[in-house]
Amino acid sequence: MEELNSKEHWENIYKTKPLNEVSWYQPIPEVSLSFFSQFNVPLTAKIIDIGGGDSFLVDHLLDLGYEDITILDISETAIARARQRLGDRAQKVKWIVADAAAFNPTEKYDFWHDRAAFHFLTHEKEIENYIDTIQRSMNSSGILVIGTFSEQGQKKCSGIEIKQYSEVSLTNRLNKYFEKLNCITVDHKTPFDTIQNFIFCSFRRI
Repeated sequence: MEELNSKEHWENIYKTKPLNEVSWYQPIPEVSLSFFSQFNVPLTAKIIDIGGGDSFLVDHLLDLGYEDITILDISETAIARARQRLGDRAQKVKWIVADAAAFNPTEKYDFWHDRAAFHFLTHEKEIENYIDTIQRSMNSSGILVIGTFSEQGQKKCSGIEIKQYSEVSLTNRLNKYFEKLNCITVDHKTPFDTIQNFIFCSFRRI
């Protein structure tokens, strides 16, 4: 999808669908939060959530006391919704409106989280650019967590073709710069009582 059309697509979704009527709705992102606990991520760590939109991960991270959180999303509407929900607490968060495939960070991060964007990158150049951006923008020994649709998952999301991954294919994509730590498969139940199968893998920056 061209960047402009992709942006328009996501703006339309966030403008027309309530939060609890999107397939990725997750009041408590237990799997994502478990990685913060597993790796004892310090409260002062520089964290970025790619495709964070108006997900609830940022709410829980603030509740836990994390001090340096950046949320990136292609949709201004999604970010506006999250900021409105957080009220005054939104001032504690850095917000970036950008396409993940073309993002050019100005900071380096200790924890890079993406359960929303990577599987939408279907062209080789996009994927390579994104992985190169991650490795350039992470501190030494930083933790990367990526959640994508598994090979048992669906082939489209929100009307857009996605790229499926297995533990092997995801690890092979990243092993130039990252050491795999662990992978798990997860069944995500949507608000429509359907099941989406994801694979979540964690990596350490080499």
